[in-house]
Amino acid sequence: MTVPKAEPQSDAGVTLRTSLRPGDIGAVIELHGRIYAREYGFNHTFEAYVAGPLAEFARFAKARERIWLAERESRIVGCIAIVASAPDVAQLRWFLVDPSARGLGIGKKLIHEAVAFSKACNYKSVILWTVSVLTVAAHLYRSVGFRLVKRKPVKQWGIDVIEERYELNLE
Repeated sequence: MTVPKAEPQSDAGVTLRTSLRPGDIGAVIELHGRIYAREYGFNHTFEAYVAGPLAEFARFAKARERIWLAERESRIVGCIAIVASAPDVAQLRWFLVDPSARGLGIGKKLIHEAVAFSKACNYKSVILWTVSVLTVAAHLYRSVGFRLVKRKPVKQWGIDVIEERYELNLE
């Protein structure tokens, strides 16, 4: 299996890259914390939820795992990642576009990159966990073939949410 090498891409003043630089991990965590607190009322524990697995990814990423960072004017305005959930199952993580960059097609580009990478890595499926209030993201997931397979109410990040699991069959 040959995984395609990711090259920086630029469109509408936004550049996508897949290599982490100093400050990127903190920026992704901060972006998640700030946006989810403002838009959905999540508390500080959401940042910890993002930080733990993201730190592990940064320390131990493998060839079949990748993060994409969307930058505009040297600022991260979006991200998405694929990590291994099992040998033949990828997990989509940390998908977010800053409100200042929404409507530019960044989310669609990120999701397509992640799915194409998962196929190139010969994963059989991709899973993701989200919450029901993220309706725009759910629309993007469904647009590339993800289907909702599980819903359950939970209290996390300081609020009551409906957790959702989506799956995409790649076979």
